[in-house]
Amino acid sequence: MAGKRERIAIRRIDNLSARQVTFSKRRRGLFKKAEELSILCDAEVGLVVFSATGKLFHFASTSMKQVIDRYDSHSKNLQKFGSAVSAAVTCELDDGTCARLKEELAETSLKLRQMRGEELQRLSVQQLQELEKTLESGLGSVLKTKSQKILDEISGLERKRMELIEENSRLKEQLQVTRMARMETQLGVDSEIVYEEGQSSESVTNTSYLRPSTDTDDCSDTSLRLGLPFFSSK
Repeated sequence: MAGKRERIAIRRIDNLSARQVTFSKRRRGLFKKAEELSILCDAEVGLVVFSATGKLFHFASTSMKQVIDRYDSHSKNLQKFGSAVSAAVTCELDDGTCARLKEELAETSLKLRQMRGEELQRLSVQQLQELEKTLESGLGSVLKTKSQKILDEISGLERKRMELIEENSRLKEQLQVTRMARMETQLGVDSEIVYEEGQSSESVTNTSYLRPSTDTDDCSDTSLRLGLPFFSSK
């Protein structure tokens, strides 16, 4: 029990000196294990380590360049293989989706023809009853929508009729006002007195009602009627 090592917690070492010492020891141990792995298993091993200060340490069982080139080639092959697999899977999915969509289209087309009254011979009595219910439900919805549309149009026409009636009343009122204004203007013109040019109202009145009558005129008129000679007295 006394010789049992205490397990160290795997976490970052806060002390800088202790961290550098541990890094140096563990790095040598890691490289040693990599070398043993390459020898025991005939494996090509390449190991690259950067310290906290940015210093590079590496180990390669053959050549680091050879290991890196082999890794790049393998990565490219993996990418090509992955692309091919992805394309194959996508193509397979597309084919499956296309087939499923074709089936759905054919089924929907058949249902549509049956709703138009075609290809009903293959349907059973129960299927025909279900189709009848579906048609009745759809027809009810159509009639309801049509009735609502008709009511909306009637309401719109009634609203337009009321607007036209109001507009007609307004125009009648404007016409009546215009007529009254014209009548007042005409009456004002007719009530004015038109005088001769150069005469006043006083002169016209005197001319009409103040005409003097002479006895000479009366005598001459009487003489002429009796057939007697007329002598004027001086």
